Amino acid sequence: MTEPTFSHLDAKGNAHMVDVGDKATSRRKAVARCSVQMSTSTSAAITSGTLPKGDVLAVARIAGIQAAKRTSDLIPLCHPLMLTSVSVDLVVNDGRVDIEASVETTGQTGVEMEALTACSVAALTLYDMCKSADKDMVIGELALWQKSGGRSGDYQRGS
Repeated sequence: MTEPTFSHLDAKGNAHMVDVGDKATSRRKAVARCSVQMSTSTSAAITSGTLPKGDVLAVARIAGIQAAKRTSDLIPLCHPLMLTSVSVDLVVNDGRVDIEASVETTGQTGVEMEALTACSVAALTLYDMCKSADKDMVIGELALWQKSGGRSGDYQRGS
């Protein structure tokens, strides 16, 4: 079995930013999902808008969008990208909020990290805004669900 190669390591094993200058520009999209588990009373308070910090879903959505735009500031070896679209959708269920982030660009590298970062920060924002009501919340199930474009081709989770 051959050892995996890591594109973010040079020949000496030092971390470096991958040179994408010779890669073809293509339309790229990534979708990530996560969830925040909470008490049913907390999810009901989100739905009814009765939490003291205000519109939890709107603030979490904006935080996720901002996070996608700032991913290269947070993840050291990510390239700064010109994103063409970012959407963050939050769906309140009984005892849970499901978050899905979709990020698109036309460029030389993918947007998987931007979609994952958007989900993560939206979930953290939701936690922050609801923690006075529910300290037992759990953020979990963060995963890439879909990607398209680029040299490695399309990916669909579970297929």
